[in-house]
Amino acid sequence: MKNRYLGNSGLAVSRVCLGTMTFGNESWGCGEKESAEILGSYLDSGGNFIDTADLYAATESEKILGKILKGKDRSSLVIASKCWFPVNETPNARGLSRKHIVEACEASLTRMKLDYMDLFQIHGPDPYTPIEETMSALDDLIRSGKIRYSGCSNLYAWQVVKANAAAKQNGYEPFISGQYLYNLIRRDIEREILPACVDQGMGILCWSPLASGLLTGKYRGVDIPEPGSRFKEVGEILNDRFIWKEALELVDLVCSIADEVGKSPVTVALSWILKDHAVTSVLAGARSVEQLLPSLEAGEWDLSDEHRDQLTAKLPCDHGYPCDWMKIALVPNFSKTEPEPNRAQRFPPLA
Repeated sequence: MKNRYLGNSGLAVSRVCLGTMTFGNESWGCGEKESAEILGSYLDSGGNFIDTADLYAATESEKILGKILKGKDRSSLVIASKCWFPVNETPNARGLSRKHIVEACEASLTRMKLDYMDLFQIHGPDPYTPIEETMSALDDLIRSGKIRYSGCSNLYAWQVVKANAAAKQNGYEPFISGQYLYNLIRRDIEREILPACVDQGMGILCWSPLASGLLTGKYRGVDIPEPGSRFKEVGEILNDRFIWKEALELVDLVCSIADEVGKSPVTVALSWILKDHAVTSVLAGARSVEQLLPSLEAGEWDLSDEHRDQLTAKLPCDHGYPCDWMKIALVPNFSKTEPEPNRAQRFPPLA
């Protein structure tokens, strides 16, 4: 398994991260036995990066991890979790207040039977808590040794920059990562979020890199997914998020390229994401070892530039304004040097 540094930090993680949302999920996930087998297969492949959250299976994911991590070499693992979602009905059991962040971290550590977490991420933005309070609480957890680094997920680009600016101004540790929805079908973060994270020295972690299974090709020609599938269980959300005519045509191309190169569509779809080195890791979840294997192959195998360009062009991302203005005004008016200076800012594709 190949590794990449997480943003500008010195933390090296596997470019395929084991996502554990399936662990303990009775509807479309797996039990403790299957979870242990999946983790074992992942570690055998050379993977070191495991991601969970207190939200997942109503804390069962963390509890299962606590059981199956027993006896593993803790120093060789990078373990991440998140907080933000409500954990009970009381008013302070949610969000990004100092109280909730500290209590959520301690509760996650207890469930996973750990002394510390390598990466603790805020799962979303809190419109009511000052960002200085949030960054201060995360910094205190770092300095106390309960976490090593902090990251964010599902924030707007301006919120990422504001958070790190508050950290810099007050001497707190900044975010080193951003976890976002990103795949061949949904490329929204290319507009603002991905360039902002690059500017801030943050590594991108991609959730739902297979569009909740659509990019595996298993739903081709199926109008209504089978009972028990993830699309069946949360169909309304996922249908709106991923399924339309051009997206389904893209899935056909993924499968065609997979046949051509002798790989699984899963491997091809994940490798498309990993061609961009701004992406540190893709989160791969599974209900069985068999389901996980093609994701693990993406940890080693690289898609050709030709095939990546072919897939990128099949379903173009409308980067909108001001990208369309920059294509007209910026590109012809700024001469390029050789080589491109390291300080050059990243924009959405302007060519």
